[in-house]
Amino acid sequence: MEAHTFEGGVGTHDAAAPHAAEARWLDPREREVWLALRHLLWGLTPAVDRQLQRDSSLSGPEYSVLATLSEDPEGVLRSGTAARTLGWGRSRLSHLLRRMEAKGLISRACSADDGRGQDIALTPAGRAALVEAAPGHVGFVRSIVFDSLTEEQQEALREACQRITAAIEAEDGCAAVFDADGEACEGE
Repeated sequence: MEAHTFEGGVGTHDAAAPHAAEARWLDPREREVWLALRHLLWGLTPAVDRQLQRDSSLSGPEYSVLATLSEDPEGVLRSGTAARTLGWGRSRLSHLLRRMEAKGLISRACSADDGRGQDIALTPAGRAALVEAAPGHVGFVRSIVFDSLTEEQQEALREACQRITAAIEAEDGCAAVFDADGEACEGE
């Protein structure tokens, strides 16, 4: 048996086990990079949610939907387009939209284009919530990302994120959108 590091601890594997010889184990530097990235990913979403809840009573996903809708000149997108833009599965988006509609932040209707899809529209209350939340959110993002990195580090982060995203998409053979269970979702 050979000893290898499995992320945060040490484990062993049987070299005769299937795929054991094929594994490209992380060296100590790679392990540190992976653990730092994992720590960032697992900590960033809750931190964003805490800031938005504290300052605006919006969740991170609600803010993301409102911001995405606000980028359209009419404030209206097809639900499939919104799901792809956000990188979410349509099921996840549908559940969130139901709650947002009940709060008066968005409205939903059959698509004006063909009647098959669903259009999501930013309501005046949704726009007001976004306008109220945006300054605090942008300040938070600026303080945790941009103020803590040099311009060169920001560029390196952007490039690294784009490369990792491309590798994820290539691994799946397409630019798939995933639902909460990791299942690939078809676009509209």
